[in-house]
Formats: sequence, structure tokens, C-alpha cells
Amino acid sequence: MKTIAKEDFTDKFFQLLKESFEGPPPQTGSAYLDKGAGLFQTLEQVTAEAASTSVRPGSPTIAAHCEHIRFYVVVLYDMMRGATNKIDWKQSWLVQTVTPAEWDALKEQLRRAYTTITEHLQSVGAWGDREVGNGMAIIVHTAYHLGAIRQLVRTFALHT
Repeated sequence: MKTIAKEDFTDKFFQLLKESFEGPPPQTGSAYLDKGAGLFQTLEQVTAEAASTSVRPGSPTIAAHCEHIRFYVVVLYDMMRGATNKIDWKQSWLVQTVTPAEWDALKEQLRRAYTTITEHLQSVGAWGDREVGNGMAIIVHTAYHLGAIRQLVRTFALHT
């Protein structure tokens, strides 16, 4: 089995992590087909009212998806640092509606969680199972919720 150099893995890893949250650099290709598909770019288009709107009763809002992303990034950061607490994942879905001030605060908290996990991962000397597994989980899980959020944004755009 061929082994790749740590730098080759981490270069691609951080590129995908950054694209998922910040979007691709201008004038470059991307793992995401849509232009401006980064999470933060997408959320800047969304008002607090739209972030609080459910497409049907019981379905998560954009605000709920954002809080869930923030929650799991913080949980995985804690796990990478050795935490073994039992996680109540239902807590991550409690935010459904937000005021404009709460929406701005949630987006800022999400950005801080992303910055914290990125800085932590960049400081890792040896990438073991925990770092690779949790790091990949952040990218994949964020991509899933980013897709759900972008579908909600499109749905709202069709009905306004």
C-alpha cells in the first residue's frame, strides 16, 4: 500500500475544509459546482426571517442547521482534545428561530468554531485516526448541511 506524505494529505484536506466554510478562492476550480457555495457566503444571503422559516412543520430551519454545524464542530474539537462526555445531539437542534441580532451572533459563533478547529488541526504534528476521522467528518457533515441550507435558500427564492 502506498503512503502519501502528510503535507500532500493536509494540503488537500485544508483546501476542502476552507472551500466548505469559506468557498473557493476566486478564479479557481472547486469541489463544489455552484459558484459562491461556501457556507459563510451562502449564509450572508440569508436574513434572520428566512433563517427562521421552516418549509413544513417540524423540518429544520436554516438557523437550526447552522446551530447544528456549530455544535458538532465544537463537539469534535473537544473530542480531538480528549473529551469523552456523552453528547446530547438533540441539543444541537433546539435553535429554530432567530432575531436579526441572534442570527448575526449565531453566524459569528459558527465562524469562531470554524477558526478554532482549523487552528487546532493546523497545529497537529502527527495525524492519527482521531484527527483524520474527525477532520474528515467535519468536511463531509458540513457539506451535507451546506447542501440542505442551499436547497432551503433556493426554495425561499422561488416563493418570494
